[in-house]
Amino acid sequence: MANSIDQLLPSAQEVMKQAALKEAERAAQSQRRIDALAKEKKTLIEKLSKPSGLTEQAKVKLAADTIKRAVANGLTEVQVYRFPNALCTDKGRAINQQEDGWEKTLTGLPKEIYGLWNDHLRERGYRIKYQIIDFPEGMPGDVGITISWG
Repeated sequence: MANSIDQLLPSAQEVMKQAALKEAERAAQSQRRIDALAKEKKTLIEKLSKPSGLTEQAKVKLAADTIKRAVANGLTEVQVYRFPNALCTDKGRAINQQEDGWEKTLTGLPKEIYGLWNDHLRERGYRIKYQIIDFPEGMPGDVGITISWG
């Protein structure tokens, strides 16, 4: 009977060892997910920090199509882009503080969008707003870009 009990009921030490192995595997899986997300974010930031490659005409058409869809839905503004604050040279501090010259902190696609607005939309009465739209752990996070006309 002792043999069958040993086969049916492992010792507390063996159970603790199995639990520790399971916990270690869960922690390893969690770390792999965190590492994959960090790598994905780094790749995205690298991609977004480069010019879009679109012609000026293509950018204007994209903006016009976006605005037309928003107007058709009865809107007077539309968020056209969201990006990580890492694409600002100061991690979004100047945008968050609404400092004069905040646009000089932009890089990559966010800078390109600002240029499109400044060169083509501004003179037609459109407004642009860059603002921090989330605060993970109390710190500035992503930046949203909104075009308005109302």
